[in-house]
Amino acid sequence: MNNNKKDKRRPENAELRRRIDRLMHEGSTFIEQNFKALDIAEYRYQINEAVEELCLDEDTVYQLVEDYIIQILKSKIIFYEYIHELKIDELENRVLDYTNIRNLAHKNLGVVRNLRIKDAEKLLKTIMYEEDLDYLRLCVKALEISAVKLNPLCAYEILKLIQVKNSL
Repeated sequence: MNNNKKDKRRPENAELRRRIDRLMHEGSTFIEQNFKALDIAEYRYQINEAVEELCLDEDTVYQLVEDYIIQILKSKIIFYEYIHELKIDELENRVLDYTNIRNLAHKNLGVVRNLRIKDAEKLLKTIMYEEDLDYLRLCVKALEISAVKLNPLCAYEILKLIQVKNSL
């Protein structure tokens, strides 16, 4: 009976794996094409900097990084909702209020500064000050790619949980 359950889930798992693989494969190109000025395309996270500066062991920092990945993968949905609301306001010629986006970026910025995740720090700073809604969407996508690159397996598991939660 367990085999049947696994068989039923395989297409979903395979799709998530393809999504993660696509993010990993296309992510560098996407970032290189859209964020040359930020100089983050070749960035690779170095955990030892956070371990040294925070005076924590590697396992604790790895756990904090995984918590950050969870936070970003949840936050990206909220970022997109805020951007969508601003797009509607823009179409209806209302004054655009970026407060929600800036507050969410600021909340996440504190975490990446503590963990010394430099590409995410640059992206979140950009999100805090940017007013081009299309570019903001690109920044949020790049932030997701950055989080997935930190630990693809953790990202896969979180995306799987989000998918299950959304299907309920």
